[in-house]
Amino acid sequence: MRNAIQAKLHTLFPKDSEVPADYRITAPLHQRTILINGEMRAWDGAVQAITSPIYVRKNDNTLSAVELGSIPLAGIQEADAALAAASKAYQNGRGLWPTMSVAERIACVENFSNQIVARRGEIVKFLMWEIGKSWADSEKEFDRTIDYIKATVDELKQIDNSSSRFQIVEGTIAQIRRSPLGIVLCMGPYNYPMNETFTTLIPALIMGNVVVFKPPRQGVLLYYPMLEAFRSAFPPGVINIVYGHGHVVVPHIMASGKINVLALIGNSKVADQLKKQHPKSNQLRAVLGLEAKNAAIILPDADLELTVKECITGALSFNGQRCTAIKMILVHRSIAERFLDLFCAEIEKLKIGMPWEKGVMLTPLPEMNKVAYMHACIDDAVALGARVMNAGGGASAETLFQPAVVYPVSAGMKLFREEQFGPVVPVAPFDDIESALDYIATSDHGQQVAVFGRDPDQIAALVDPLVNQVCRVNINCQCQRGPDVFPFAGRKDSAESTLSVHDALRAFSIRTMVAAKQTPASKQLLDTIVLDNKSKFVNTHFIL
Repeated sequence: MRNAIQAKLHTLFPKDSEVPADYRITAPLHQRTILINGEMRAWDGAVQAITSPIYVRKNDNTLSAVELGSIPLAGIQEADAALAAASKAYQNGRGLWPTMSVAERIACVENFSNQIVARRGEIVKFLMWEIGKSWADSEKEFDRTIDYIKATVDELKQIDNSSSRFQIVEGTIAQIRRSPLGIVLCMGPYNYPMNETFTTLIPALIMGNVVVFKPPRQGVLLYYPMLEAFRSAFPPGVINIVYGHGHVVVPHIMASGKINVLALIGNSKVADQLKKQHPKSNQLRAVLGLEAKNAAIILPDADLELTVKECITGALSFNGQRCTAIKMILVHRSIAERFLDLFCAEIEKLKIGMPWEKGVMLTPLPEMNKVAYMHACIDDAVALGARVMNAGGGASAETLFQPAVVYPVSAGMKLFREEQFGPVVPVAPFDDIESALDYIATSDHGQQVAVFGRDPDQIAALVDPLVNQVCRVNINCQCQRGPDVFPFAGRKDSAESTLSVHDALRAFSIRTMVAAKQTPASKQLLDTIVLDNKSKFVNTHFIL
């Protein structure tokens, strides 16, 4: 069965002539410019090839990866130039950008947003080809990012307007606003290379920080159509883009001691290593969205039709390559067999194919060696007594992978604790609810959990301990990030700080106040500053 499915997966890759014209990359994009200090600097050094996880079939039926282009393979010298430009732009808080009014910074961000909207088609196309995300989901990621920018602007207006007044407490006159933190090193993930990156990049910029940005390994060419918007919308040095091997340039940047905020959506081990590189740990803030091993707890009285639907989407949308994905299913033993029958039957209905196909759910995996890792996880579980429950589960052809439901998963197996970040669904039975709670409590991760059941007493009894272990408890629905106005956080190794439209603006800023004694002379001085518009910070302007 597995061999037959493997052969079928092979045929799902198209011949070059079969790629629809609307989705083609007409020619590879060989980027030879780097944005540093507001300049598009020509690059004539070494380059790094970018290939797609989408393969094409040759006439002899062999598969070949599609070449998308290449990017500068920059190094320490260019990283230092980016740092120098950022330092000059921030100028210890005296630069043009950090001293701009909030309204002026908002105008720059809106200018940038309008410019990239005009390049939507190019960006979405590169997004699809670089990481294999479906065309529909690539469009959704772009549009959601634009909505996020708009929501961030609206939220900042509210924050600033609420601060546009003076307080008098115990004889002290004060105005309290939020001010920037300094230089931010921003790194986003490959699975949401635009949206997740912008959930840190945009609030960091709009609050007056300057940014050194290292794009992800996969999802880098999609930033090329944005370079001119970055260059023209922001003052020189406010946004500087670093290319090259991350393990070379990023530790060097951190070791400089010039980074004030590390903004990383990625892996906790990487975050720990980078934080240790900084020579002044007390001067470093971290805004981190890290890995998760979100579990679903299925109680005996769960609505199985609803539960299966939510778990399918939660575990396998975009191949399960989401930090918010359900990566472990804990099901009560009394209904485990029925659940597995229904779950596996639904998996058979999922469409596997190329990202531009209508209704496709499972697409090529972009991460290097991901298929090999999936196989290793399955082989480890099978060797320790588990089985692959769905027909052909685990079959693969290059980057296409047939989802595998593995049961019963138990302690000691890779899948029990490791975040698989792919289309393998581990299922473990439990006999009493304490076992399920113990799994959550002993996990190194603490982002979310999904609970499925109908008894309000049982659900309530689970919610109370779970909210002290994870940051979001989902009742009868999958784990997810949105809506973006809700807090997005994690305990343990899953996050540091909180992201959302509201919280991110605070994560990249600090409350700062100007105070004076309540005397006639102080009142007159402040009146003159405000009425004559002498300060960008001390003012009573209202932003519409």
